[in-house]
Amino acid sequence: MTEKRALKLLGELWSDLSDPDFIWQVVALVVCIGVAILADRWWQRRGRQAAGRLGGAGARLAFPVTALVLAAVAQFALRPFIHVNLLRLAIALLGSLALVRAIVYVLRHAFPSAAWLTAWERILALVIWGGLALYITDVAPFVIETLEQVALPLGQQRITLWTVLHGLATVFVIMVFALWVAALFESQLMKLTGLDSSVRIVALRITKALLTLVAILVSLSLIGIDMTALSVFTGALGVGLGFGLQKIASNYVSGFIILLDRSIRIGNLIQVDAATSGAVTQITTRYTVLRNGSGIEFIVPNEALVSNIVQNQSYSDSRVRIATTVGVAYGTDLERAMAVMREVAAAHPRVLADPPPQVALTQFADSAINLELGFWITDPEAGTGNVRSDVNLALWKAFRDQGIEIPFPQREVRILNAPAA
Repeated sequence: MTEKRALKLLGELWSDLSDPDFIWQVVALVVCIGVAILADRWWQRRGRQAAGRLGGAGARLAFPVTALVLAAVAQFALRPFIHVNLLRLAIALLGSLALVRAIVYVLRHAFPSAAWLTAWERILALVIWGGLALYITDVAPFVIETLEQVALPLGQQRITLWTVLHGLATVFVIMVFALWVAALFESQLMKLTGLDSSVRIVALRITKALLTLVAILVSLSLIGIDMTALSVFTGALGVGLGFGLQKIASNYVSGFIILLDRSIRIGNLIQVDAATSGAVTQITTRYTVLRNGSGIEFIVPNEALVSNIVQNQSYSDSRVRIATTVGVAYGTDLERAMAVMREVAAAHPRVLADPPPQVALTQFADSAINLELGFWITDPEAGTGNVRSDVNLALWKAFRDQGIEIPFPQREVRILNAPAA
């Protein structure tokens, strides 16, 4: 009986081939495909002018959806007059093509950096086309009946292979839909430039977590799993978080605290201890990434940033003071030397004019008078050592041109009661 149902469609198509009216089905299908190709080209040109998530979805779905709609209209219009088996087959094929492209599009935006999607796109297309072939040939009920006979007893329940496959497919589809909604929310949220970046990140992560949780609960309910059976698992998970995963849970909570109170933001120049400092390049729910001037990246647990003292050089003001000390000889005109030092610092493009560079006499040392030059910059994330080096080099050149001596320690040795030559 199943074989007869499987050959039914092929027999109807073969009978249509001997019918002179079959040419009208072919003409209608060719017209539908031609109009769909024109619509696809129009969407492609529109997508180049205005890029966006919805525009990208339209570019991928323009051809199959347009051809599907036109084929359905042609089938409805020609059904009272001729057989439409060819159009019925075309509608099923175009519908599956649209479904494959839609799912792959959602996956690419949900996982933009995943390289496995290229291979999974072909597998997904093969699965959908296979299911379509089973549906068209009426073999699907026979396959489902066979899968339901393969059962695994689990306590008082009987789990069949069809239940497992159906559950996986349901969870996959609902999760893909939830991730697609999260991707749309992310694209709209990132356009709100007036909202602080930390608040946007917190809102995005909370939304993704809630959508994922809702998708899992809905999926489990749809496949017939009793949610009360998960109470033991959730209780064990809570105990595990309280004991074995205490540090991890603390880091996650600390991450949300950092993002909400905005005490540390991306781009801030912070110092955790004597060996750990740099600009904040990434804040996750578990750790924060710092990058110093040498290109070394530090992964700092968020708990360390919440429970310890952190030096944030750009918390409320990004301006940072840099100081350098130089010694001049005791016979130097100090006022002229100080003026030269201020002029050299003010000439650097990264040094601020307000507040202006200042010079202070700090010490009467053994071999020189020490003068400290202090100046301010507003971009410490670009490095402070390079500015100090440029100013020191310019000071050395200016002192050399002005004849200002930078002394160095000297020792004079006298020999008493030296024998006569």
